[in-house]
Amino acid sequence: MELKKSNIFEVIEKEEHEEVIFLHDRRTGLKGILAIHDTTLGPGLGGCRMWQYESEDRALRDVLNLSRGMTYKIAISGLDYGGAKMVLWGDPTSDKNEAYFRALGKFIDRLEGYYIIGPDVGIGHDDLLVIQKETPYVCALPEEFGGSGDISISTAYGTFNGIKACFKKKYGSDSLSGRTVALQGLGKVGFKLAKMLLEEDARVIATDLESSLREGARELGCETVDPEEIYTLECDVFSPNALGGIVNDQTLPEFNCDIIAGAANNILEDPEVHGRKLLERGIIYAPDYVINAGGVIHAASGIDYEQCLKSVINKKCEDIYDTLLDIFAVAEAEQVLPHKAADQIVEQRLAMVEKINSLR
Repeated sequence: MELKKSNIFEVIEKEEHEEVIFLHDRRTGLKGILAIHDTTLGPGLGGCRMWQYESEDRALRDVLNLSRGMTYKIAISGLDYGGAKMVLWGDPTSDKNEAYFRALGKFIDRLEGYYIIGPDVGIGHDDLLVIQKETPYVCALPEEFGGSGDISISTAYGTFNGIKACFKKKYGSDSLSGRTVALQGLGKVGFKLAKMLLEEDARVIATDLESSLREGARELGCETVDPEEIYTLECDVFSPNALGGIVNDQTLPEFNCDIIAGAANNILEDPEVHGRKLLERGIIYAPDYVINAGGVIHAASGIDYEQCLKSVINKKCEDIYDTLLDIFAVAEAEQVLPHKAADQIVEQRLAMVEKINSLR
């Protein structure tokens, strides 16, 4: 639903975020929105996305949804940070320069740790290095600069473990040998995930909008199809690793799989409606903010330790396996959809910590 400009403050109130800050720097052209959803567990942590939004309303809707998702993703992973997100309104191919990101760094520094910025769509390591010139509140920097490095490795590894948990739930075994995965999206995460699946002797049929990425997947050992074919493939698991809203009224009848589990955010266009339809069809759905949490686990570990401890990161990504099985058990016991079961676990943790915080 398109938001009306006159309803912006009403929309913000309904979303119950702690704080929403609009920023604009006249000298550099910096325009953005920072949404702090919930800091019960700690300071707000979340990536910064740069996109050429069609309207302020679209940018606002994006940052509100993404920051709320970060709260739940962080909390379900057992981390002690809050959920936040920033969006910048601009073209990431033409609107970047040193002054732009130094102005952003100064803004973040004035918040004194209330928000810790990381990478997202349109914002990479080079941009974060410029921001760091003005503030220490930056995460997921390159390893050679003392940061935790490429978080897409952990996003893929967490998703890989989540897929195995879904197999355990559906088939009684988490072996991937001989299983077929239809993988949509061959970017940084999708390509790494494809490699992990192939190493476990899975059959991977992959696609991407970019033909060069499909060619790269073929060289890796995947079969490939055109983008529109991926939904109808007979497979064990459909794994979306690119755009959100992939499970919708148009695509849902086409699926020929037992499981939907991938690293994309907001996979269900309407969680209640489409989550219910998947359940009715006997298709297991892994809540996206649970299975794709490896990236934020990686980023947070880079903050919590002087050195990036790969063993700690890998263990927490492997814990996604047990977390998903717990969620499926709660969903069955309480007769709720998996994403609702995940929400319940998060909300119980937030309520517990809030009660403890009130004792201070």
